[in-house]
Amino acid sequence: MKNQTLIDTITTLQRANKASGKAIWRALAKDLDKSKRNRASINLSRIDRHTEEGQYVAVPGKVLAAGNLTKPVKIAAASFSEGAITKITAAKGEYMSLVELVESGVEPSKIKIMK
Repeated sequence: MKNQTLIDTITTLQRANKASGKAIWRALAKDLDKSKRNRASINLSRIDRHTEEGQYVAVPGKVLAAGNLTKPVKIAAASFSEGAITKITAAKGEYMSLVELVESGVEPSKIKIMK
């Protein structure tokens, strides 16, 4: 693996798992440590269907712009398409990296992983 940002993200998630003992961080690190073709690619329409307003969502892969987002959701992912960023901000939602999610101190029980 040559993507240094991805390596740093996986390392941060593994350290968060060791520090807090919360399995969510280990699960995200494990899913990110797959080859690119085996990582999740999630459309906004799926996020919209399976979340509630203000909920935190973690995607161990890429968020794509297909569909619409009708409610403000806080989405953390390894990467975002440009269209997805536009639609998230238009819905008054927030987007962030997985490292920013760890550093924000959100209670892991309030985070939903979508694959």
